[in-house]
Amino acid sequence: MKKIKIKKKPQPNIDMTPMVDTFCVVLTFLMLTAQMRQPEPIEVNTPFSISETPTPDFNTMSFLLSDDGVFMNFDNGPDTLLRYRPKILVEMGNLYGIEFTEEQQREFEKYPSSIGVPMQNMVQFLNTPDAALRKELQVGIPIDSADNQLSMWILCARQVNPNIQAAIRGDATTHFSTVEKILDVLQTRNVNRFSLVTNLESATINLDEIPE
Repeated sequence: MKKIKIKKKPQPNIDMTPMVDTFCVVLTFLMLTAQMRQPEPIEVNTPFSISETPTPDFNTMSFLLSDDGVFMNFDNGPDTLLRYRPKILVEMGNLYGIEFTEEQQREFEKYPSSIGVPMQNMVQFLNTPDAALRKELQVGIPIDSADNQLSMWILCARQVNPNIQAAIRGDATTHFSTVEKILDVLQTRNVNRFSLVTNLESATINLDEIPE
């Protein structure tokens, strides 16, 4: 009796070419559009806390503090059409008699990190593409009584965006006197609520200490 041969079904052939092509297109797009994160003008090691409240992404003016100076940053608003950053710069220019061009406003708008440049050097800062010169001009925002530019920045930021909130990020070794100066400036502009930016510290729970 002859053996019955069972025909083998052909193995399915999966063509991975379309998926690989799609992956390459997406990867190329990300490489062309992504921007390197701009380092902050000063290195700040924030203290630790166990608070898990996130910092808002919008309507925030942040202060970067160290004994080397004070630096400030703003978001551009929850809607790209609002363009808060260049409007704040224009308001500051009106106070100090400086007229910023459209190109300078765009440069300020897209600058990705905190800025601590005195107003008298702001035009030079925005015009130069030299990163070394920009770093040299980042000496901190003046906060002395004779020329308290930080107070003016806060005033202009609140005029442009009444919903803006303050967030303070200070180095763990920053002297309290530096922090106290910033708090005094905030209070003179009626900013009595602010957030302190910290690193999240893990909390250890001892189960033996929990009552049954």
